[in-house]
Amino acid sequence: MPISELTHKQRHRLPNETFHDSCARQANALKDSDEHFLQLNDIYKNQRFLNGGRIQAAVGAPRKVTPFNCYVSGTIGDSIEGIFSKLGEAALTMKLGGGIGYDFSTLRPEHDIITTLGSRSSGPMSFIEVFDTMCRCIKSAGDRRGAMMAMMRVDHPDIEKFVQAKNNTTQLRNFNISVAITDEFMECLKLGVDFPLRFQGKVYGQVNANFLWDEIMRSTWDWAEPGVIFIDAINKMNNLWYCETIAATNPCGEQPLPPYGACLLGSFNLVKYIDQVDDKFTFNFEKFKHDIPPVIRAVDNVIDQAIFPLDQQELEARRKRRMGIGITGLANAIEITGAPYGSDEFIKTTHNILTVLRDTTYRSSISLGIEKGVFDLFDRDKYVTGGFIKTLPEDIQSDIFNYGIRNSHLLSQAPAGTISLTADNVSSGIEPVHISNRIIIGEEGIAKEQQLEDYAVSNWDFCGKLTEEVTPEEHVKVLTTVQKYMDSAVSKTCNIGDNIHWDDFKNVYIQAYEGGAKGCTTYRKAGKRAGIFTENKSKEKTNENSNESEGAACYIDPNTNQRSCE
Repeated sequence: MPISELTHKQRHRLPNETFHDSCARQANALKDSDEHFLQLNDIYKNQRFLNGGRIQAAVGAPRKVTPFNCYVSGTIGDSIEGIFSKLGEAALTMKLGGGIGYDFSTLRPEHDIITTLGSRSSGPMSFIEVFDTMCRCIKSAGDRRGAMMAMMRVDHPDIEKFVQAKNNTTQLRNFNISVAITDEFMECLKLGVDFPLRFQGKVYGQVNANFLWDEIMRSTWDWAEPGVIFIDAINKMNNLWYCETIAATNPCGEQPLPPYGACLLGSFNLVKYIDQVDDKFTFNFEKFKHDIPPVIRAVDNVIDQAIFPLDQQELEARRKRRMGIGITGLANAIEITGAPYGSDEFIKTTHNILTVLRDTTYRSSISLGIEKGVFDLFDRDKYVTGGFIKTLPEDIQSDIFNYGIRNSHLLSQAPAGTISLTADNVSSGIEPVHISNRIIIGEEGIAKEQQLEDYAVSNWDFCGKLTEEVTPEEHVKVLTTVQKYMDSAVSKTCNIGDNIHWDDFKNVYIQAYEGGAKGCTTYRKAGKRAGIFTENKSKEKTNENSNESEGAACYIDPNTNQRSCE
């Protein structure tokens, strides 16, 4: 598609580089041998695997760009020095192309006494505004706005101010915001009792859990934010539970990361594993399984070649060797075989595909560990007792204990928005099919409205179940199914119809929590944010393919309902 060619050229290529040139550049930079180069080049040029956009732009390139899509800030100290040191680090990170997540729960609440100064704190919200302003002033490598995520624990005394911060069109336009929900809060919600708000062990007050939950839900109902992150579930299932505590995620929520954490992203394009014989479409599991080891080897090599904005980020990445491999084109690939999105057969096939992905990635990393060495912080006795590791097949658990593993984490489900568009607009990530028109700004700066035809329609003359036809229950079922196979987290937007009942809307989040999800995001076209976007489009004809419409690189597109972080 012309828009796929244009997007790939603008985002992922060097000047005067063709698509095939860019594939060869990536394969050459990440190869371990000539044979490995040939494998990678074939995978890349046929788009069976799509490296994250930052990897595509960075590896083998002469310009100074980080290949890591996402980072989490170092812990923000509760002092002027602590806050502004992290502000400076964030500016350097975004300058090289990295998005950042922050935990602002470490800052004392508004009006709290600062004994050393004899004054009172202005609170975390005032400093979040400072970070927002900094982001607005900086364009990252590749002329992108920096993507940012602000998080606050649900038990912070200023949580109500945080929840309401984006209930408007003017504040924190460069931030996504999410509430870190604890198990303690969910238990209080279940019992309908008061919940303590505290900072550094001191209880500042009580709030009724149902009242606070309704505030969070009402804001999300109207404004599509804040998102909800189940922070205790994240730490319980973390492979590195024994040497890190996670308090924040990357801007789109699929990568819970420790302070200075970073992660490499990439997606297997499932439509490229569909075989057609006459009118029958089947998924080629053997081909899929065959492609995974060379991809894991290549993404692991990125870590040793990468440019990092900060020394602390480099140390963190190389001691743990995290990566986040996921999928895209799920809806297209499975629906063409005859299983509608969210159906029992769709879920069963998703299980089968992700079982192969999970098991083969872990076996590949074990083999790499034997060949090249395990990650520095590997502790065999503790690692194998991790919550996610115990869900692996017994032979994989045994091999990890006996031989070790190269990478601490391997799997993550990203939105995959831009890279999916460059692959002829396959259904993005694990989302259902979206059909939309967009205003496209071409190389000459001329805006044209163009319908983005879905991959299955243009290649197979098949239209799957559209996002507005998917029920909330089906959205949650896909979310929780995919989470079972991801050692990190899942970014998915549960699109909600206009006629949903208030209690049913809130229940989407309860179902996600009870189903083991590490986070949940919803979007209602009838909400206030969507209405404002629609009004802006009609008045200003803004470029909806650009992150400028939200001021950040991570936003929900009002036409496609999709969350994008590229």
